[in-house]
Amino acid sequence: MIGQTHNQPKASSSANDEARNQSEKNAAAYGQWSLKNFEIGRPLGRGKFGRVYVAREVKSKYIVALKVLFKEQIDKYRIHHQLRREMEIQSTLKHPNVLRLYGWFDDDDRIFLILEYAHGGELYGVLRERGHLTERESATVMIQHNSISVFFIWLCFLYSELVRVSNFSASAIVIVFQYIASLANALAYCHSQDVIHRDIKPENLLLDHEGRLKIADFGWSVQSRSKRHTMCGTLDYLAPELVENKAHDYTVDNWTLGVLCYEFLYGAPPFEAAMQHDTFKRIVKVDLSFPPNPPVSKEAKDLISRLLVKDSAKRLSLKKLMDHPWIIKNADPKGACIQ
Repeated sequence: MIGQTHNQPKASSSANDEARNQSEKNAAAYGQWSLKNFEIGRPLGRGKFGRVYVAREVKSKYIVALKVLFKEQIDKYRIHHQLRREMEIQSTLKHPNVLRLYGWFDDDDRIFLILEYAHGGELYGVLRERGHLTERESATVMIQHNSISVFFIWLCFLYSELVRVSNFSASAIVIVFQYIASLANALAYCHSQDVIHRDIKPENLLLDHEGRLKIADFGWSVQSRSKRHTMCGTLDYLAPELVENKAHDYTVDNWTLGVLCYEFLYGAPPFEAAMQHDTFKRIVKVDLSFPPNPPVSKEAKDLISRLLVKDSAKRLSLKKLMDHPWIIKNADPKGACIQ
């Protein structure tokens, strides 16, 4: 067993890359991964189908997250196809804001997924700890997007702080624009690979030891250029076409980006209601309103409104975010964060 890892010195990116490469070479040398290749540490979380542990690859000493899934539960809920699709999709995605899946193996009772270790945990935990957020500054991030040729998109969004400033020090300020920009960055990459995530929410957004956002949990994701018809995702973040069980495409992720922007600023999803059927109704009607408190700029509200549009064809694209007046007004062409 290995000890707590959160007090370990942070390795440099080059050291991490070297260790990761060595661990992958070790796997090739063994022919395949097995449990003997890892020292298992503390639990990181648990779910319906299994548990997640921090682990260390024996030879390289590289730290990973080991997701342990119980075959009995997989059989019970008949998610074999979903799990296989998740593994195939996530293992092919290579982007700094997408959690890496390095490999997998199994024994008689369990399936083990070898995942990148996100030291900072869930973004959901950060939001719960720090409360609502409000606008403060802006900055610019470059996004790489693949089409016929490779080009860069400039994206700028929200730099936010806590509403209840008196309860927190300046060091507790959350740079929300970085999260949103990173999320848009990762989604643009996924969409360029014909991958639709379909379940973006704070619980599925992780942070590494440098605070870098990582999209995780591709259990509901699909890889397809055609429209899909499967009902999936988490209620508060569902686009209207998902609620109505209609055909949908990658623009469901753009809708979710609007929901997250709203939640970061107001502390709750925009269509939240006490009863599930009321939430469904609010989403279908796009019953969107902006409370007077905390104060949010007209430009930010407009940007959210352009993402939360029922007609998916009219939703603001990730590329066109850069043309929004709020972006043009506040973007730093040097890509710097204004302090």
